[in-house]
Amino acid sequence: MEFDFAAESPKFFMLMWGLIAFVAVVGGLLLLLDVVPAWFARRREAQLVAAAASGAPLPRRRKPREGVFALFFLLPTVLLLAIGLVIPAIRTTLLSFMDGNSNEWVGLANYGWMFSEDSIVRVLLNTLVWVLLVPLVATTFGLLYAVMVDKARFEAVAKSLIFLPMAISFVGASIIWKFVYAYRGDGQEQIGLLNQIVVSLGGEPKQWLLESPLNTLLLIVIMVWIQAGFAMVVLSAAIKAIPADIVEAARLDGVTPWQMFWQITMPSIRPALIVVVVTLSIATLKVFDIVRTSTNGNYDTSVIANEMYNQAFRYGQNGQGSALAVFLFVLVIPIVIYQIRNIRQQREG
Repeated sequence: MEFDFAAESPKFFMLMWGLIAFVAVVGGLLLLLDVVPAWFARRREAQLVAAAASGAPLPRRRKPREGVFALFFLLPTVLLLAIGLVIPAIRTTLLSFMDGNSNEWVGLANYGWMFSEDSIVRVLLNTLVWVLLVPLVATTFGLLYAVMVDKARFEAVAKSLIFLPMAISFVGASIIWKFVYAYRGDGQEQIGLLNQIVVSLGGEPKQWLLESPLNTLLLIVIMVWIQAGFAMVVLSAAIKAIPADIVEAARLDGVTPWQMFWQITMPSIRPALIVVVVTLSIATLKVFDIVRTSTNGNYDTSVIANEMYNQAFRYGQNGQGSALAVFLFVLVIPIVIYQIRNIRQQREG
């Protein structure tokens, strides 16, 4: 099949104009960030030189102008946040009170549907299982990795291998683990690692991703595999930041390794633990790629983000999809508030 450039030329022109607009905007901002501050600096320097030559008092900086100057640079960010976050959030909230076609107001009917429909209740329960297990298990494995490889002979290599799954996208990781869970009929050679292990031990191969609720737990394994490396890096840095004099004093007091872990290490890395758990909780609430790629949300594995996509874009139920999106946003708010309070307490302490 030959490529028809004439037929595809409008797309190329659109791409070209998009690139030009991108270069113009980014280049303009970079130019402003370079030229405008330099102009103000030269102006300030000229005022200081003139004041020094005439013996006049040095001019003071005008704080109101500095505030306007700062606002000038913050304006693009504020506009982008408003266009990309605030306005869509308001629109989604309004759509959650309307019907599937966004034509009539239905009040809280979409939220009532969310908690009365059995399939959606199952989605909410699956999300709860994800949020409870992923942060706990991933943080636990990350802490174990951090303690085990700390000051080991091949620490750098070990950390690189443990952190490696973080470099893989959720979609890529899901495809890898689908091969691990792959199933072929009885009597056939199994290509899935898990089924091959089961067969080698004398068991029968299973369609792992079709059996509920086991399939949800197997999908959680993928998320833990990816995020354990992140937890390990953060917690390892926190462990290395523990003052050496505290560790030496504890050893001189004759504490056992177990006491050292619970009485010295854990209290010292508590802020890092909170950061890891909060970050993983928010990431887990938003999980979509793993479920979408592995099971497409079938066999009782769907979560809020996946069901939100299905309702809004597959089934054309804008109101129900928006209600799920708003509910997901509401779930994230308490976690964010807790993290903000925790950061303030650390600063004040």
